[in-house]
Amino acid sequence: MHKNIAILGSTGSIGTQALEVVDAHPDKFSVEVLTAYNSVELLIEQAKKYQPNIVVIGNEAHYSRLSEALNNESIKVYAGEEAMSQVAATSTVDMVLTSMVGFSGLLPTIRALEAGIPVALANKETLVVAGDLIMDLARQKRVPVIPVDSEHSAIFQCLQGEPGNEVEKIMLTASGGPFRGKNVEFLRKVTRCQALNHPNWKMGNKITIDSASLMNKGLEAIEARWLFNLKPEQIEVVVHPQSIIHSMVQFQDGSIKAQMGLPDMRLPIQYALGYPHRLPNSFERFNFLNFPSLTFEQADVSVFRNLSMAYEAMRQGGNVPCVLNAANEVAVDAFLKGKCGFVEMSSIIEQTIDKCGFIASPTFSDYVETDSEARAVAQAIIKA
Repeated sequence: MHKNIAILGSTGSIGTQALEVVDAHPDKFSVEVLTAYNSVELLIEQAKKYQPNIVVIGNEAHYSRLSEALNNESIKVYAGEEAMSQVAATSTVDMVLTSMVGFSGLLPTIRALEAGIPVALANKETLVVAGDLIMDLARQKRVPVIPVDSEHSAIFQCLQGEPGNEVEKIMLTASGGPFRGKNVEFLRKVTRCQALNHPNWKMGNKITIDSASLMNKGLEAIEARWLFNLKPEQIEVVVHPQSIIHSMVQFQDGSIKAQMGLPDMRLPIQYALGYPHRLPNSFERFNFLNFPSLTFEQADVSVFRNLSMAYEAMRQGGNVPCVLNAANEVAVDAFLKGKCGFVEMSSIIEQTIDKCGFIASPTFSDYVETDSEARAVAQAIIKA
């Protein structure tokens, strides 16, 4: 087994950890494509080390810097969002890891699947926005979509060896984030620094804020609905503060399978890149004696409204999850920039959903238009 990997979003948290996996298995993986949007200096450093065939910077303002720095390297250099989508279909690529943030991951994922290239999906927003379109395309092209999120990787692993065995429900575990057990009054005073201080996981800013608001778990529920062909009522969220059990599957006979391990994103990344093989590694091992008590709680949706809004969007279907996702991206960005409070993010999302038009069976162009409309509406609400 040897795979040429395209890492879309190589300078982010998932992308840099994926390169650690490549470092540990140089006989298994080569880097064929690297992309980033703004982090040009780190992208230059990565390109010189891994010598990919193609490098793309999304922000065209950085093209001259990237091109000049790699002038003496045998690397093709491109810029712009269209180029980032086109390279996902590069014929010499065996697997595309989509670790871009937000809506931007949708079109590259489509391009990869259209080209018949397996996708390791770390961009949950792709399935939140257009899960029906993506999974239909994957089935048509007979191309696997392998989840990288720790929770979905756990479900995926639990389903191995269970063909034909009906799933009764899945349980997505949540750490509860830094504000587990807090009330709304506390959340009104939350600062950016507090919200970015996750107790268990090291992630990028956007996903860390989503985790703190439990929107991340809502988005994961929608993603799971498409990945595993489930109904909303078959997806349960359980708060598990230790983050040792990454998720569970309950089958029709009542038996439950769980995937466990220390919270380390390199493990699900390695599993996705190496699938169907489990590759050896030197990661720290879990010891039951260090965790004598594993606890579970119900999520408080009266405090963390984003989770209940995500479930309602999933039940409504159509373009509503797309609106939810776009409004959330705008709200999180506003919170990180000090333009709205932590609790206000939920109100911005709720108002945006109410104001955007409903499309029951959206096409790709409908999703693009819905995303633009929702962002404009959310921005207007923030400025009002």
